[in-house]
Amino acid sequence: MAKVVIFSGSGISAESGISTFRDTGGLWENHKIEDVCLYNSLDKNRDLVLKFYDARRVELAKAKPNKAHFQITKLQKKYPDDIAIITQNVDDLFERAGALQTIHLHGFLTSIKCTICDYKEDIGYTKQNPDKSCPQCGNFLRPDIIFFGESAPMYDLLFHTLSDCEILVVIGSGGAVVNTDGFATYIPYCILNNLEPSTYINTIYYENIIYAKATEAIDEIIRAIEAKL
Repeated sequence: MAKVVIFSGSGISAESGISTFRDTGGLWENHKIEDVCLYNSLDKNRDLVLKFYDARRVELAKAKPNKAHFQITKLQKKYPDDIAIITQNVDDLFERAGALQTIHLHGFLTSIKCTICDYKEDIGYTKQNPDKSCPQCGNFLRPDIIFFGESAPMYDLLFHTLSDCEILVVIGSGGAVVNTDGFATYIPYCILNNLEPSTYINTIYYENIIYAKATEAIDEIIRAIEAKL
């Protein structure tokens, strides 16, 4: 099991130009959650949902990994048995930075999947063909994204990975979707890096708190991790 778990949210990718849902100017201001990312959104607004995620792929194609992605990847390669990368993000920026392995809790934007069977297909940054059906069972294909209210199978792997964790690093996550405080209470050493304080996070559970952009904080974070390894 990995000794260090680096848990990231939208804040780490915001510096690469990936829009966030909750910030001022973010995606939620132009789209209602229930229209594009709720458990029944596909049933109600299939065309809108597909177009929404088509636009996200176009946005992702223009984005590039930033310093934080590259430094974390470099650290993982230096300590391959000790560093686990877990992200709430659906982008592929860690992969493009060269990460050995990344656990995506909420799906993967460049992939589509069958609504019924286990078929998945990588479509890169292209638009999903709304008329294409699953080649295995003939049912609808959908973005490979976990919508609000749907089960998230990768959470089992998250809890398993954290069970023996000694150092937790939270980067760019405000705690609204995944409450990292619940993990930080039993992990010996925790680092928190967000742009600003969050009402969803209780800082008493974190030994090292850095309010700054991820690209500005990452060198200090790496030094703190290596001092503990």
